[in-house]
Amino acid sequence: MEGLHQLIDYGVLGLLLALSVVAVAIALERFLVHRTTNVAGYADRKELELHLTKKLHLIATIGTNAPYIGLLGTVLGIMLTFYDIGAVGFDTTKIMTGLALALKATAMGLLVAIPGVTLYNLLLRKCKVLLLQWDIHHGRKGI
Repeated sequence: MEGLHQLIDYGVLGLLLALSVVAVAIALERFLVHRTTNVAGYADRKELELHLTKKLHLIATIGTNAPYIGLLGTVLGIMLTFYDIGAVGFDTTKIMTGLALALKATAMGLLVAIPGVTLYNLLLRKCKVLLLQWDIHHGRKGI
């Protein structure tokens, strides 16, 4: 059973780590794109909006689903701990270790979700600012 605990632990934590790297990489790329975007160079506002919001949905998806992935790891870890209790008997050390490993998955999910959602919101705000700058540059009001 110990191997199954490690598989779940490393599988869930590995997935969350990979998702975290993807979210941060996309966010860095988007920050660079936003920094170098010349709003005056776009004649069509919708084209600019498409350019600015490209890939943002991926950061939002990672940020909103990371806690669920962590929770899945926690539930699986607790299920295995209860299975161990039923199969081997009550061993306090094994139970506490199993529960600690299970809760680690939830913590990791939150550690991925909080920065992910924050990055998404910062990028979304920057998109809105750039679109407002386009409106001002093109003499549009209240769009």
